[in-house]
Parts: sequence; structure tokens; C-alpha cells
Amino acid sequence: MTTLKKGDKAPNFSGLDQDGQLHKLSDYAGKKLVVFFYPKASTPGCTAEACDLRDNFERFQANNYELLGVSADSSKAQLKFKEKYEFPFPLLADEDKSLIEAFGVWGPKKFMGKEYDGIHRTTFVIDENGIIDSVIEKVKTKEHAAQILD
Repeated sequence: MTTLKKGDKAPNFSGLDQDGQLHKLSDYAGKKLVVFFYPKASTPGCTAEACDLRDNFERFQANNYELLGVSADSSKAQLKFKEKYEFPFPLLADEDKSLIEAFGVWGPKKFMGKEYDGIHRTTFVIDENGIIDSVIEKVKTKEHAAQILD
């Protein structure tokens, strides 16, 4: 789906999290950044994915990684999702889809025989210099941390 690949410069994004705080790519210079796009807060697959990342958060921190979740949900929905599952990382509310489109993860999907446009579950690992280190398009929701760290 996305045209971004390993070695590309990451899009110079900015977006607001569940608390209205601004996050920009430049905020993460010198750290590795995991940006994971998920279709909808509080749905089973997205919950499994985010909880796996939460449960492995110390491993990410030990390896100098920061995490950002992104969906087109409202900041209110993101806040509810974050509080319910006690996520230690921010969730960006990309309601205007500017980040989603910058990373190229919006497009046609099929679910139960119906076609519609939505977010393709995709994770980008960005190095300390803002270069994409890997793009994970086949996300295993229950073991996503291992896909990133191993």
C-alpha cells in the first residue's frame, strides 16, 4: 500500500495526541521511533496490537525507542483507548488524515465482502536521523513487538 520503503526519509509530520499535545518528527531526533498506524481505537485487533506494544514497552525503552500510535479517531476516542488499557505512549488523533496520507496508509480495503476506504495497519520504524529503517505491512497484532525488536 505505502510507497515509503527502507532508506527513505520519513515524512516530516506533526500531529496532536489524545491530550492535545503536539508531536513532530524533529522531537524524536536522536531516538528510534516506531509509528504504528491502526484502523480504529478499541477494536479487537487494534487493542491486541497496542497491548502487545504496551507489555513490551520496557524493551523498547531499553533499546532507545519511542512509540507513537496513529489512527483517524478523535482525541476523545484516543484518550478513552489510552486510559482503558494504560498505554505508556501517545496516540495521535489524525482526524484530517494528514499523517495517514503522508505515510500512504489510507486506501481501499475489503472486510466481509464489502469494499471501503480505510487505514491499512502498517508500522514504520524510523532511525535516529529520520530515515525509515523498516516498514511492516503484515502486522501480527498479538506479537507485534517481536516483529519490531527481533
